[in-house]
Amino acid sequence: MIQYSLKCSNGHTFDSWFQSAAAYDKLASSGMVTCAVCGGVDVEKAIMAPRIRPDRKVDTHVEPKLQEAETIDVATPTPDFEKALAELRRNVEENSDYVGKDFAREARKIHLGDAPERAIYGEAKPEEAKALIDDGVPVAPLPFVPRRKTN
Repeated sequence: MIQYSLKCSNGHTFDSWFQSAAAYDKLASSGMVTCAVCGGVDVEKAIMAPRIRPDRKVDTHVEPKLQEAETIDVATPTPDFEKALAELRRNVEENSDYVGKDFAREARKIHLGDAPERAIYGEAKPEEAKALIDDGVPVAPLPFVPRRKTN
């Protein structure tokens, strides 16, 4: 198989694969090679850069080298991240009611109007959270585990 870059008389360029160089010549001389864009039959080979395969013994895989200043420790949170997370937690805990493992049931009651509207947080199993989302109940995961409170 051989790939050629082709160009039609209208200036459109495109690539096409042929079984061999002789197969391309035979198809082109019989008018079977047409432009992929406009369908024109006046098509010729365009200038192409050769493809050269590297020596199989040469290791072409190059490991990127990070300088020590570029190394990022993702296991250790930055003080700014910890501060933002603590602020979010404080805001949620001060402005919402903790409903614990009854979160899915309470969120659904609020959504249906069976309970007074208020901000709540708590815990739900993945299938309960998915069911809430599927039913149009607006919920979002929190980036922290709630402190256990006794109701």
